[in-house]
Parts: sequence; structure tokens; C-alpha cells
Amino acid sequence: MRDYFSLLLPFWALIASVFGYYFSPELVSFKSALIPLIAVIMFAMGLTITTQDLKTSLREPQALLIGVLLQFLLMPALAWSICLLFELPRDMLIGMILVGTAPGGTSSNVLTYLAGGRVALSVSMTTVSTLASVIMTPWITTLYLQEVIKVDQSAMLVSIAQMIIVPVLAGMFLKAKLPTIVAKALPMLPKIAVLGIAAAICLVVAMNARALTSLGILTLCAVVLHNLSGLMAGYALARAMGQDKITARTIAIEVGTQNSGVASALAVKHFSTLAAIPSALFSIIQNIIGTGLASFWSNQPSPDSEGKNRLTNDN
Repeated sequence: MRDYFSLLLPFWALIASVFGYYFSPELVSFKSALIPLIAVIMFAMGLTITTQDLKTSLREPQALLIGVLLQFLLMPALAWSICLLFELPRDMLIGMILVGTAPGGTSSNVLTYLAGGRVALSVSMTTVSTLASVIMTPWITTLYLQEVIKVDQSAMLVSIAQMIIVPVLAGMFLKAKLPTIVAKALPMLPKIAVLGIAAAICLVVAMNARALTSLGILTLCAVVLHNLSGLMAGYALARAMGQDKITARTIAIEVGTQNSGVASALAVKHFSTLAAIPSALFSIIQNIIGTGLASFWSNQPSPDSEGKNRLTNDN
């Protein structure tokens, strides 16, 4: 049975944005809740992950490796190139790079399912990129931004560990120790993640309400282009590397869907509230475009028998 509440994530994101904008004076005092909120989302994600998920995809490491490498190589490069193309100001550049260096987004697994992709592979790529982000996100951010602003790499590493690694590992540990109780809670986890993402967007918009009134069309276009180019390049490169269409769909969604909540929290804590704007926009846009793409792909089944067999094996 489809979870229509979770499928309406783009709608909830828009509602959260409007709410955050109009009630910014009341909400801005809650900005310290942003990082704990992301930690709760990541804990919920950890509850869905088992070591078997990782073992399933490690049987075919090529697809997993392609997805994770594209996540950390393609998306930051696209963000940097688009920022140079549009000549975005410093804070927007920082925000775009943070989005580009973030791990895979928590909604990618749902979008992969809707698109008829390989869910186990998506979960594995999200998990591996999330774990790798402890090192990769601060390092790649420093690589791109060192000439623009001094990056406190060690402080970012600690923040990511607090927001991602500890909550995810705690969720996985609880799932392993109390599988019956966690199994009963699983149907609620997508809703919890959706509410958490919407709340994070609401806070980021509230913190930047005044700046959003003067938000340039170039920033909006840059964020849309970043998401679209990530999806298209992810699919094209996966196919060029010999992956079947079902696997390429999965990789494309994983590469184009970023954990914008983590990017927002890092921007607010280590840079500025303005630098969190691209993250908030990306979260809304990626879910709108991602849902549309998933719907299109679900009505365009792949003729690859190999891909169909792999999807069956994953499930």
C-alpha cells in the first residue's frame, strides 16, 4: 500500500516554506533545534538499515561504487561550475558547495521505490555515502572553498559525526537488538522523516525570511540546474559505465538527491544563515522534480530483462 503522506513530501515542503516565511519572528528562536532535528531523521534512517542490506549490494560492488563516487565527485563539481556560470555571491557559493558535498538524501530510497529502481542498492548507497561523508564532506568542502573562506575541517567533522554517524549507528544497533519492536515502528518512519525534513525547511526559511524577499532568480535557476544536471548526468554516466536501465535509474536518483538537511545545519553552524538558502531550495526542488521523474519512470518500465531480474532479487 502506498504511503500517500510521504508521497506528498513536495507539498509539505512548500507548506513548511510558507509557514516558516510568514512566522519567522516566532520560529527563528528555535534555530538551535536544527541539528538535533537532523539527528532524529538520521536515527530514523538507521532503524531501517540492516547489515544484510549492505551485504546484498556488496555482491555487486561496481554499481555501489559508481553511485558513491558520482555522489562525491559529480555533485560538488556541478555546484562549483554552476556557481561560476551564474556568478553567485559568496554565501550562495558556500551553500551550493555544501549541498554538493552532502551525502545521499533520506528521500532517495522512497523515490527509488516509486521509480521501480533497486531499493536495496539505494539504501546501501545512502548508507555508504552517509558514513563516508564524515571524511568526504569536510575534505571536499575545504578543497573547493579554501580560496573563498577558511574552512574549519575538524569542527565540520565533529558536527557530521554528531548529526549522522552516532544517530545512524544507534538506529542500527536498536534494530539489531530489538527487531520486533522496531518492526512495529517501521511503517511510521517515512512519516517521521517527512515531518523532520519539512520542519528543517521551515526553520531554514524562517532564519532567512528577510533575505528570501530579495532572492535572485539566478539562485533559484542555479539550484534547479544543479538538481537536474545531477539526475541526468548520473543516469547517463551509469549507462556509459555498463549499468542496466533499472540500476541507472537508482544511481541517478541517489546522485541527484542530496541530504540538504545536513547541508543546512552545517551552513548555519559553520558559515552563515544565508548559506543555508540553497539547501532549503534544493530540498523543495529535488522532491518536486524527483517525484515527477519517479512517476515518469514508473510508467516507463525498462525492457532490460537483466534489470528486472535484479529488481526482483533485491526485493
